[in-house]
Amino acid sequence: MKVRIQQLNPTVGDLSGNTRDILSALKKAEKSGTDLLILPEMCTCGYTPMDLLENPAFLKTIDRFNKDIIQATRKTALIFGSVTLNLNQPGRPCFNAALMAQNGQKIAEVHKTLLPTYDVFDEDRYFERNDEFKCITWQGKKFGITICEDIWVNESSVQYYTYDLDPVEKLVDEGAEAIINISASPFTDVKAKNRRQMLKKHVGKHHCPIFYANQAGGHTELISDGDSMALNARAEIIANAPLFEEAFLDVEWDAANEVQSCKAESGIQAPERMKRIFGALQQGLRDYLEKTGVTSQVLIGLSGGIDSSLTACIAAEALGPENVMGVTMPSEFSSEGSVTDAEQLAKNLDIELREIPVKSLYDEYLDLLKPLFAGTEFGVAEENLQSRIRGVLLMAIANKFNRFVLNTGNKSELATGYCTLYGDTNGAVAVLSDLYKTEVFTLAHWLNKSYYYKEVIPQEILDKPPSAELRPDQKDTDQLPEYDTLDAILQLYIEGQQSISEIVDNGFEEKLVKRVIRLVHQNEYKRYQTPPGLKIHTKAFGTGRRWPIVQNWTNNFLE
Repeated sequence: MKVRIQQLNPTVGDLSGNTRDILSALKKAEKSGTDLLILPEMCTCGYTPMDLLENPAFLKTIDRFNKDIIQATRKTALIFGSVTLNLNQPGRPCFNAALMAQNGQKIAEVHKTLLPTYDVFDEDRYFERNDEFKCITWQGKKFGITICEDIWVNESSVQYYTYDLDPVEKLVDEGAEAIINISASPFTDVKAKNRRQMLKKHVGKHHCPIFYANQAGGHTELISDGDSMALNARAEIIANAPLFEEAFLDVEWDAANEVQSCKAESGIQAPERMKRIFGALQQGLRDYLEKTGVTSQVLIGLSGGIDSSLTACIAAEALGPENVMGVTMPSEFSSEGSVTDAEQLAKNLDIELREIPVKSLYDEYLDLLKPLFAGTEFGVAEENLQSRIRGVLLMAIANKFNRFVLNTGNKSELATGYCTLYGDTNGAVAVLSDLYKTEVFTLAHWLNKSYYYKEVIPQEILDKPPSAELRPDQKDTDQLPEYDTLDAILQLYIEGQQSISEIVDNGFEEKLVKRVIRLVHQNEYKRYQTPPGLKIHTKAFGTGRRWPIVQNWTNNFLE
C-alpha cells in the first residue's frame, strides 16, 4: 500500500480556497498511484477558527464542503481533518473530526477525544468530545485515527493539564496495527525535538507504526511547522517532510506491517534551533501578510539597533527586499551610528531607506507643552514623546503607501514595560515579541555566520550597548539589569512558571527577582494594547497568557 502524508497551509475561514487545495492534493495523489492520502487537522477551515465556530452559517458551509470533498474521491482513499456537525444534541454544536472517504463515499468519521483548554488552546469551548474508540479496517489493515492532542497525551512541554485517558492506548487495545495522527500543532522552539520523542515513545510502547500529518503555516500568532513523518514499528523515523512549507512524503506499508520510504533520502534530522526560529518567523510574517490580503509591503523604523535590524533581515528574507522600506528618524540624542549603521544595513539588504529627522518636531511639541511642563524636570514624558512622534510618522507613511508597520520590540522589553505605549508599541504584527533580548543577539550572530555567510548586520550594531537613545548617553541597563540576568529570570518566571523562592534557589538575588516580577505585572496593561506577536516559546504573551490587569494577588506576594 502506498501512503502519502501531505502537509497543507490552509487559511482560516477560506473554505473554498482550502477545499481547492485539498482537491488538488487528492488529484495529484491519484495520478501518482497513491492508495491512501493523509491530510492535516482542520485543513478545510484552518486552525484555529475561534468564534467563527459559533456561527451556524459557517458550520453549515463547512458541512457542505465536507460533502463535496467526499464526493470527489475516487480510487485513492482520503483522510482529512475538518469540523462536523453534532446532530445529537444536547452538547456543543460540532466536532473536531477526521473524515475518511473513497469512491465518493464516507468510510469513517472520527472525533477528537482530548480537547485542550490551556495556553493558546480553547477547544472545549467549541467542540463535543469523542466517547468511543473504534479502529478502521481497510484493505486488510486495521488502524486507529487520532487528532493532534490525542497523541500528545501528558507529553506537553509544560504540563498544564493531566489526562486520565490515552486514546492511542485505547485504539491499540482495540487491535490497531498502526496509528494515524492528523495535527495542526503550533510551533515552539522545542517542539521538533519533543515531537520526535513523543512519537518514538508511543511506538516503543505499542510496537506499531505511526503516520503523522501536520499543518505548515502561519495563523496570526500561531505558526504550524509541518514536520510530518512516518515511523516504523521499531521507532525509526523513515521519512519526514521539511519544516515551514507545503510538502509530502510517500511511504510503502506492506502486509507484514513494515513501513519503508519511497525515496532513498529524506531529511530525518530536525534543523538546528536558530534555523528553526528564523524559519518560523519568516513563515509567520509571510502568511500574516498573504492571508490578510491587505498588503504585501512593510515599513520598519530603523534605529541602528539590533531589534530593528533583525526585523528587517527577517522581512527582507520572507517578503523580498523590494517589499521592505526602512525609515530612520534621528533626534538630538541619536548617536552618529544610529543613522550610518541603519544605512549600511539597508545597503546590505538592498532595501529602501528614508531619513526623517525629528528634532524640529520634538522642539515644537516641547514649545507647545512648555506652559504646562514649566517647573518640571526632563523625564519620561519628554523621552516617550520622541518615540510617539516616530510612531505617528511611521503610521502616516504606512497609510499613504499602503504598508504594514512591523513592530520591532522584543520579549524582554515587552515583559518589563521598557517600551513606549503608542510609540514603540505601534505595528500590525510584532515579529520579535517572543524572543528575549539575548536571543535576538544570538539569532543575529547566527544570521551573519551561518545563514547569510557574510556580515549582513553590521558589526557595529552587534557591538553597541542597547539603548533607546531618548536622553544623553542613555543605556538600557540604566533602568534594567544586564540582559543575561534579566532574561534568565524572565524565562524561569514566564516559561518555567517558577515561584520567587524557586528562582532565588537558581542563584538570583531575591530583591532583584521581586523587582523584575513586579515590572512584569505592572505593565500588563501595555501588553493588552500591543499588536499580535509570533509565538516561538511554550509561553508567549498574547492569547496564551491571560493575566488580569486589575489584580492584587501579585502585589501581596511581592511585599
